[in-house]
Amino acid sequence: MRPLLSGVLVAVLVGGCGSEPRAEPAAPPPQLPSPAPSPAPSLSLGGLGLSTPGPLSLAPTTASRQAGPSSETAGRNSDGWEVTVYYTAVERFHDDEPTDVTGCLKLDCAHGDDDLGSYPASFVQAVQDEGTGHTTAGKYLNWSYDVGYWLDTAPRSADGRRLTPFVSAAADPGVLPYGTRFTLATCGHQDDGSAPPAATCTALRDGKWLITDEFTPGLGGSKHIDAYIGPETGPGFTDSAWYVSLSGVRLTLS
Repeated sequence: MRPLLSGVLVAVLVGGCGSEPRAEPAAPPPQLPSPAPSPAPSLSLGGLGLSTPGPLSLAPTTASRQAGPSSETAGRNSDGWEVTVYYTAVERFHDDEPTDVTGCLKLDCAHGDDDLGSYPASFVQAVQDEGTGHTTAGKYLNWSYDVGYWLDTAPRSADGRRLTPFVSAAADPGVLPYGTRFTLATCGHQDDGSAPPAATCTALRDGKWLITDEFTPGLGGSKHIDAYIGPETGPGFTDSAWYVSLSGVRLTLS
């Protein structure tokens, strides 16, 4: 369920921004940020303790990006959407055999061959699946199909900004343009036809979603959105009540 077209952020940063210093002290997995002036209530999802921050205002970084939905769709409900979730993998929850990773030590780079360290194989796979992972050294190991692996100070959206749980979302740009805001009016149903867990649905519906990401080509679709929910909170995260795929969802575009 990985949406990141992270090559976009590299294209944005190359020729414009220099790389920032990357040295950081070791740190625990990040807490879910709360960009709203007043913190939102914490929601317990089987012990996950995820929270839903408020809206975040982001401006497009290139003239080619559109600022939001068209006048024909703004403020209207739209049925029949698929909503999946993506997350930041956390190295300390993976303990299988290590594998060496090579790539870039900075943002303005693609398909590098620098030694990025050794990490558990399942963690590396999760980074490739989800696009981002938090290492025990405190940095982020990110991945994109057209860039490869690179080390960073944050999980990134396609515009080069930090991904924000319950705000950042991805869609194909021809479906919902960059800057489109939306909420979930309904949660639809899971793949087996059942309703999603009530707390999961509530958290997703309370999200103030903003399209800042694009799907890797072939992973999107005409009515498909990926919603970023933050770092995984324990081993076996993909078997938790939070890791859902929903169909028949109604969106309200704003």
